[in-house]
Amino acid sequence: MKAYNSYKSSEIDWIEQIPSHWSENRIKYLFSEKPSTQNTDLNSGSISFGSVVYKDDNSIPESTKLSYQEVLVGEFLINPLNLNYDLKSLRTALSDKNVVVSQGYIVLRLEERDTDQSFFKHLLRVFDVEHMKSLGSGVRQTISFNHLGTEALPLPPIKEQKAIASFLDTKSSLIDSLIEKTQRKIKLLKEKRTSLINEVVTKGLNPNVEMKDSGVEWIGTMPNNWVKKKVSWISKVASGTTPKSDNKEYYENGTVKWLNTGDLNDGFLSTTKKLITQKAVDDCKLKQYSSYSVVVAMYGATIGKTSVITEPMTVNQACCVINDIKEVSSTWVYYVFLASKSNLIFQGEGGGQPNINQETIRSHFVTIPPLSEQNRILTFLNEQTELIDKSVSIEEERIKLLKEYRQSLISSVVTGKIKVTEDA
Repeated sequence: MKAYNSYKSSEIDWIEQIPSHWSENRIKYLFSEKPSTQNTDLNSGSISFGSVVYKDDNSIPESTKLSYQEVLVGEFLINPLNLNYDLKSLRTALSDKNVVVSQGYIVLRLEERDTDQSFFKHLLRVFDVEHMKSLGSGVRQTISFNHLGTEALPLPPIKEQKAIASFLDTKSSLIDSLIEKTQRKIKLLKEKRTSLINEVVTKGLNPNVEMKDSGVEWIGTMPNNWVKKKVSWISKVASGTTPKSDNKEYYENGTVKWLNTGDLNDGFLSTTKKLITQKAVDDCKLKQYSSYSVVVAMYGATIGKTSVITEPMTVNQACCVINDIKEVSSTWVYYVFLASKSNLIFQGEGGGQPNINQETIRSHFVTIPPLSEQNRILTFLNEQTELIDKSVSIEEERIKLLKEYRQSLISSVVTGKIKVTEDA
């Protein structure tokens, strides 16, 4: 692929030059904003990573049905909330389904006659990532059609638009297929990791050892010389709280690590996204839990997510901390909770916000092998999980590079840096 023969200066501030034969046009002359249209027969949708998707719960409460607006196939959807902390989010999409969305969205129709929808799908994706984040007003930088309307976009001749769209649709599909295959590989690796941990912390390393019924469903049979004990018999169990969010003295210039369930990574953890001040710790009587305590998530979608903290930390009320552990190492407890995660999730099912509580954790059973065997198993698990984790990291980096390449390719083509030929 090569560049065009000649270029000219562009008046578009995020594009220095465009091919000499391309033109520019303002969004307000290319698109019109669709008036809010009600359609209570449609399912609810939203934007997710540059696509319009159905929401997990398609039912719309009767009380709010009339507040939703329609977006149809072939119309463009824009989420106008400018989230500067997520600069790579994609908040524009060409809808491929009929849905209703909240009034917060902007719905646009392509009006210019010599334009191709698919070309503008790709162009708006680049406009979003490279420029739209700078638009908007107010504390949350909400964008309106007035903000968008005066912005200009590059406009190739319609024949080139179609060629570009066809090229990018094909390339994007190939890249998406590679990403999907890589994601499946990651899923299989993680399932292998979970299966390995489950097998070893319940059955040990010797396949010929004599077994007995544990009396616990998720454990099944276990070696004859192992015992099981409730968490409360071998440790202390506690939690934390959330300092008032409107008190700046609790958060500004914080130095104390404050763990939330979103930090938990099913691994060893040394950092937290949020820090609080010593005043917050003192006023809210927060305990700083020692290194190598085990933390388990109790609420919502994160139920059962587990980490071993390697630095002293405080926690919020959604985290259950297993500390002062006796008879087994904290790493063993961590592996046991990873192995029994599905059991914990099952116990939290039911209700709009499934939760477990500290009592669920206290009454949870932990397998306990003799210390020498426990150490051998931990050495084995640490080595094997590290190998799997490295493989997962390699595949995750592959996905990252594929996404970066896809975005770079789209940007280069729709802004004219790269020429798409008929045989490309």
